[in-house]
Amino acid sequence: MKNFGLIGLGGYIAERHLRAIKETNNNLLVALDKFDSVGIMDSYFPDAAFFVEFERFDRHVEKLRQKRNLNLDYISICTPNYLHDSHIRMALRSGAHAICEKPLVLNPWNIDALVDVEKQFDRKVNTILQLRLHQSIIELKEKIDNGPKDKIYDVDLTYLTSRGSWYYTSWKGDASKSGGISTNIGIHFYDMLSWVFGKVKMNNVHIHNHDRAAGYLEFEKARVRWFLSINYDVLPEEVKEKGQRTYRSITVDGEEIEFSGGFFDLHTKSYENVIEGKGYGLEDARQSIDIVHEIRNKEISPLTGDYHPLAKLPYASHPFNKR
Repeated sequence: MKNFGLIGLGGYIAERHLRAIKETNNNLLVALDKFDSVGIMDSYFPDAAFFVEFERFDRHVEKLRQKRNLNLDYISICTPNYLHDSHIRMALRSGAHAICEKPLVLNPWNIDALVDVEKQFDRKVNTILQLRLHQSIIELKEKIDNGPKDKIYDVDLTYLTSRGSWYYTSWKGDASKSGGISTNIGIHFYDMLSWVFGKVKMNNVHIHNHDRAAGYLEFEKARVRWFLSINYDVLPEEVKEKGQRTYRSITVDGEEIEFSGGFFDLHTKSYENVIEGKGYGLEDARQSIDIVHEIRNKEISPLTGDYHPLAKLPYASHPFNKR
């Protein structure tokens, strides 16, 4: 049984980590979040210590080691994106391996620095790249790997996941903290594309604003038109009629890749791999971090040549402008 700490217990994704720790027959000793409505702990680890101040959390971890001879084997990090780098460093300094939600960090140079921190403390940084464990994506990769070596595939990626006005008030609406739309909701897709289609060769950005982003990527084995949005109005009418707020689609040479289901246990599978020493680390995350960093900082290209059809849709002004 491994001992875990968890930072960011109050967030949406934390329950998947709680369940993964439980389902891999391990134990959560201590958790942290400045938000104190975390009754979800009662369903998983009611006896775990809980803190709302980082300093007290840090002190408790130290006391566990010094006075009770209890070392944390892993610290799971589910905090806002801009805090990942700092919390990873804290985990390694405390003698634990880190398991961090994506995006692992916001900038490529953060990865370079963390490589040195890993060496300094002889601990590993693991990240959650669960689409690599999705059966449909595994089958797609096998198909591409076993296909013609010189074939270039045409891919369309569309991900629409509508968010309410709260989004813009939260840290997610602050690009300096979240990395913006492409980073916050797109990072796992860029990792998946990198894993399946190889090294990136071209990265053009057609739109990158408060509620959507679009562009064109070329990989070794694919030409990708992509579009992301959190605006409800962009959803297809048939999706709205069903009362749904999310639409995702990936087509490869016109063929739809079905992956709407199969997500429930992917965090548990990720934890199993980490504990077996097979987790995804810093270098696995590097290309997707490079891609989103370039998207955030690249000059917008005109809508010429190959671009995603939805890139032409009109978009509303920022919600803050209406207040």
